Amino acid sequence: MYNSQLMIETINDIACVAASIVLLAGYHLYLRIKVHRNPYYSIQAVNRAARSAWVKGIMQDESRSVLGVQTLRNSTMAATFLASTAVLLIIGTLTLSEQTDKLVNTWQSLNALGSLHPGLWTAKLLFLLSNFFMAFFSFAMSVRLYNHVGYQINVPAKDRPPAINPKNVAIHLNRAGYYYSLGMRAYYYSVPLVFWLFGPLFMLAATLVLIAVLYHVDRAPQYTEELARTALDELNGGSGSNPVL
Repeated sequence: MYNSQLMIETINDIACVAASIVLLAGYHLYLRIKVHRNPYYSIQAVNRAARSAWVKGIMQDESRSVLGVQTLRNSTMAATFLASTAVLLIIGTLTLSEQTDKLVNTWQSLNALGSLHPGLWTAKLLFLLSNFFMAFFSFAMSVRLYNHVGYQINVPAKDRPPAINPKNVAIHLNRAGYYYSLGMRAYYYSVPLVFWLFGPLFMLAATLVLIAVLYHVDRAPQYTEELARTALDELNGGSGSNPVL
């Protein structure tokens, strides 16, 4: 009887985790489809276009090289700070794992659906730890690429090898922005993972709240969408319908 109840409670935890992952994957699939139809639907897509235009402007006007270095320094400092924060969170999670026996009953006093088995608590901490490691490596890769771009963007035009051109440099910069965004996503998902320590239902509720917040955070301002539609209409010959890109 005890083993049967433990299995049901464990299945409940696994089901809620799977539902959380499916919900987030579904949201990002929805976002990808919207960006596919309207390239300027998300703020990430707008920032990619802005970074590409910024690189082109900096590399065409060597008098703005100082501005380029300062901007990249700000981005590098932000990514470095977040990577350092991820290390602190990793240490905190490891410290928390040493107090499993003391915390497992207190933290899960409201857990009416999931399992109270200490082994599952350790698995929850392992998920949280892996999430923070992902955040750390994402921000570290972002810092690495920002440093590469800092050198490439300031090479004088007469000394540039063919591989260093605005298009390739913009690819590196956008890749750095992608890793930065990936690290932030890992930070965001740490919220449902922390709530999972209190019970699977709390994790599911936190996931729904996170998706609602991301829906507002990820969308570009409305005027940007309208400008994008106008530009697409002009490219489409003024037919008034947006082509699927």
